[in-house]
Amino acid sequence: MSFATPIDISSRPVTVVGAGTLGRRIALMFAAHGAQVRIHDLAAQQRQEAVDFVAQNLPSVAVEAVVPGSVSADDDLGDAVRDAWLVIEAIPERLELKVQMFGQLDELAPADAILASNSSSYASRLFLDKVRRPERVLNIHFYMPPKQNAVDVMSCGQTDRAVLDFVMTTLPRFGFQPFEALKESTGFIYNRIWAAVKRESLEVVAEGVSTPQDVDRMYQLNTGSPAGPFRMMDRVGLDVVLDIEEHYCAEHPEYPEGPRKLLRTYVEQGRLGVKSGAGFYDDYPSP
Repeated sequence: MSFATPIDISSRPVTVVGAGTLGRRIALMFAAHGAQVRIHDLAAQQRQEAVDFVAQNLPSVAVEAVVPGSVSADDDLGDAVRDAWLVIEAIPERLELKVQMFGQLDELAPADAILASNSSSYASRLFLDKVRRPERVLNIHFYMPPKQNAVDVMSCGQTDRAVLDFVMTTLPRFGFQPFEALKESTGFIYNRIWAAVKRESLEVVAEGVSTPQDVDRMYQLNTGSPAGPFRMMDRVGLDVVLDIEEHYCAEHPEYPEGPRKLLRTYVEQGRLGVKSGAGFYDDYPSP
């Protein structure tokens, strides 16, 4: 079934479902490029923190000659998606939650709205059980905007080609550089490569070969990167990193257990990274 891509997007909002680390950064980028953005999250504190984050950071990422857009937060999903041309799901990396959410989005969002998942590892094909119009569903995976603006785009297997083309040509208007995965791939393109780097870094530490700090420093010296794998995992959130690794390992039982064991020790202590004030490093402000 063909799908009519949205029109009048300059006068319609973008909705981000999930006010966590990535959700608020995605909202920031769209707002910086003139979009009206609505953030939905059930947690009042998360909603407020996301709106505050955008307000505080918007001046530093504002685009010359572009009037910044606005950001608001809604606790009601129906209100949040009303009139939206694009809805981006950025909720925790739990399959059952995403299946439920996409069923709700398909029911509540406008008929021409594009429904995208920011999942770090799950193919959107897995979210279709309760979706009646899969031709508008796809993966749009963001990294860590506003500094890392590459985006993976991947079909759910039934995504209308017009939707993929529309997303590929429209995202650059909002400061993103999209890259299409030409076939289904767990982890898409770069995230699949990055997963291998993370896993081996964690294994080196789990085996007692090195420390997070030394691995990071060697990585920085050898690649020129401003941060190493452990610092970057702290920024994402170690609970999120663990969820992603659990998904990869469910598909690949031959992967080592050491990285997950190491992550669990930190998560069980509440050391989730930047968002909790401590992770592999202890030099973050208290939340």
